[in-house]
Amino acid sequence: MTLLIIAYLGGALTILSPCILPILPFVFARAGQPFVRSTLPMLAGMAATFALVATLAAVGGSWAIRANEYGRLAAIVLLALFGASLLSPRFASTLARPVVDLGNNLINATGGGRGTTTVKSALLLGVATGLLWAPCAGPILGLVLTGAALQGANLQTTFLLIAYAAGAASSLAVALLVGGKLFAAMKRSLGFGDRIRQVLGAAVLAGVAVIALGLDTSLLARLSYASTASLEQAVLDRLHAKPLSGASSELASNKVMIAAADAKKPFRSDLPVEGRAPSLDGAVEWLNSEPLTTEQLRGKVVLVDFWTYSCINCIRTIPYVRAWAEKYADQGLVVIGVHAPEFAFEKKIDNVKRAIGDFQIGYPVAIDNDYSIWRAFENSYWPAAYLIDAKGQIRYHHFGEGNYSRTEKAIQDLLREAGSQTTASAPVVPDAKGVEAGPDLGNIGSGETYLGYEQAANFASPEGLQADTAKNYSIAEPGLNGWGLSGTWIVGRDQATLDQPGGGITYRFSARDLHLVLGPGAGDKPIRFQVKIDGKAPGPDHGSDIDADGNGTVTATRLYQLVRQSGTVAARNFEIRFLDPGLQAYAFTFG
Repeated sequence: MTLLIIAYLGGALTILSPCILPILPFVFARAGQPFVRSTLPMLAGMAATFALVATLAAVGGSWAIRANEYGRLAAIVLLALFGASLLSPRFASTLARPVVDLGNNLINATGGGRGTTTVKSALLLGVATGLLWAPCAGPILGLVLTGAALQGANLQTTFLLIAYAAGAASSLAVALLVGGKLFAAMKRSLGFGDRIRQVLGAAVLAGVAVIALGLDTSLLARLSYASTASLEQAVLDRLHAKPLSGASSELASNKVMIAAADAKKPFRSDLPVEGRAPSLDGAVEWLNSEPLTTEQLRGKVVLVDFWTYSCINCIRTIPYVRAWAEKYADQGLVVIGVHAPEFAFEKKIDNVKRAIGDFQIGYPVAIDNDYSIWRAFENSYWPAAYLIDAKGQIRYHHFGEGNYSRTEKAIQDLLREAGSQTTASAPVVPDAKGVEAGPDLGNIGSGETYLGYEQAANFASPEGLQADTAKNYSIAEPGLNGWGLSGTWIVGRDQATLDQPGGGITYRFSARDLHLVLGPGAGDKPIRFQVKIDGKAPGPDHGSDIDADGNGTVTATRLYQLVRQSGTVAARNFEIRFLDPGLQAYAFTFG
């Protein structure tokens, strides 16, 4: 129920996002029409269609992508005719001549012909709007889609998407009720009814043009990156309590540790009890240790860290987890890394072993390829940290990067509660370098971008993204946060695979660091590549995985740091060209 409320509130917040702008003309064109017979069916059609399309996109195959492309094209044509009929009553009458349902529905929808508004016509326009609506993937929608990708097709995914769409429809309904009264007042006082209808028609055609040109998922997505995301995160922080017991998700206390007045009185941390720690059974393999059980760990303080080795947020957390494991091992802390893969290549245990070696991880790692431990903890995040006390109770959790000093304070509290002589000490300050270094949060203007068709956004190649088939792409100058392919690629669900040598990827980004998850493909042969920034060799702005001339080699499937701007952070054009075929590209991340 909590997740349904969160999804609904996330949808309601979309009214504050610029991503809603392209569909507002379609909605406000219904102003002045009866709410029950016109507005409500349209919003219901929009919500239901979005939920259906989003479900298919999350769990379907290439056929779903192609079907949606055809549906979007039909919707663009339908809404363009709708806008034109608002502009011209004569055109509306012309559309009525063919004895087809589409023409009749359009006339009824516009109110400009001989018919009257019908539920059927309003529902048809709602379906068309739902096919074109592409909301910004903020934290809440991202949580829903991630759950869909992990758990596959199920009723929960559909209900959550319906709740999200219903939230958006509710806020739009309120806006439409207010706007309808405003338009009615203007008509009565100014007598501009026809002129208002024509303005709305022009706005509808402008909205169709924006969507057809792809501006709704590039420029508008960028404008909303820092707008409603913070509001959505606040909703998550307030409502998404740890679902194990519904206990408060309050983080560790910031109070300074003080000695007890009575030295004989055992120390008791004020961290809340969030529930019993679930079983650690279900891992397909354990690395750096024999399998551990909750019974074996009783009496110890346990830090369970969910991670996956190509996740940039997880990578930047590892130095702290590693430092805590070393600092507090002798005082009773056991650190367990639970590796839960995001991409298929992360399920290969040899890949995980290589990553553990690269990151110098010495603590036990449970390979959770079947998400058994993930589901037992009811986890939804990478990274996620859970602290278990000596009695086997979860006492603290933290999702994402940051708050390291607070987490370490919680570790100290629970160790002391367990009888350790641990005292307050300065928090660890790892010497993190390269990709492990913390992000430049003040200058991040680009967000995580997936190259597989399942979650691809802001694709700027004029040929359009083609699923599961070899296609020759081209790209010139993408807008900020737009990206495209050049050469022959096969775009799959999770990744884009280079079919012939010489192909490349271009991205217009704004951040200090640019990372790209790359792999050598099925042959595991090294793949050479060259990076350019604004058409030149990167020089001092090169990342840790290339040299100053931009040269690098893909030898394993992992995250590669390709850019680290050494001076003032500015928007730059990133280009990477691969000299050998077979390369697989998964996702961009920034820091």
